[in-house]
Amino acid sequence: MSSFAPLICKRAQSTVTNALSEIKSSKQLFSPSTIPFINSQPSVTFTSRESKRQRRRLLERPGLIGVKRGMTCYFDNQGRRLPATILEIIQNEVTFTRTVEKEGIYSIQIGSGYQKPQNVTKPMLGHFRNAKVSPKEFLKDFQVMKPENLLELGTELKADHFQIGQLVDVISVTKGKGMAGVMKRWNFSGGNATHGASLSHRSAGSTGQNTTPARVLPGKKMAGRLGNERNTIFNLEVLDLNAEKGYILVKGCVSGSKGSFVEIRDALKKYGKHLINEEK
Repeated sequence: MSSFAPLICKRAQSTVTNALSEIKSSKQLFSPSTIPFINSQPSVTFTSRESKRQRRRLLERPGLIGVKRGMTCYFDNQGRRLPATILEIIQNEVTFTRTVEKEGIYSIQIGSGYQKPQNVTKPMLGHFRNAKVSPKEFLKDFQVMKPENLLELGTELKADHFQIGQLVDVISVTKGKGMAGVMKRWNFSGGNATHGASLSHRSAGSTGQNTTPARVLPGKKMAGRLGNERNTIFNLEVLDLNAEKGYILVKGCVSGSKGSFVEIRDALKKYGKHLINEEK
């Protein structure tokens, strides 16, 4: 065994020299002080305004504000008779824009209609004066995806903002019907017509429990106010439009009374996108 000792030492020395040569030829380690400092952005919390904006499905452009004028029938090229709603477009102009740096969102405020200056407060007169537009009767904010989608103040949008054949969403306030019972409000079938049901044919019946919990649980379907709430009708087809006369004809019915303002936008389920998916 002693005869192999010099050979083993030579092999060990050769391995050490090879390792040192590899370390010298490789990249040298730097001290932490020589590494440049990188500014990292704070993480977006789930409850922040930016995370709320990213979770929303947004469009690339704003919509229009119309006035419901009633319903009519429309005949297409195939001779089919289709129900249609007439929406009038009156002086749609950009009155204000919001940015993420100030308000936390990218949105465009659209004004519609006309109002007498003597019926408008002084702060709102200054608001319209900055936009160089006439006093508006109805204002609505439309959120957009990017700052490139913002429009200049005073830009007028007409009915040709949309195209014939595309899908739109119409948002309006339903007709208020006042106090209504459960049969009209929730389509209850009602109580028995005979067999001791005296003066309780249209009542809701039992709504609470016994001693435990001795109360009516929240969210129970009961009598109350019916209507007068925001309603969105999705994916209505644009049958016809005219920018000069200022009207849009959409297929189907639109909730709300005649003469009420409605919001018209591109179909969110078809043209809208999520910011998180857009970045990926």
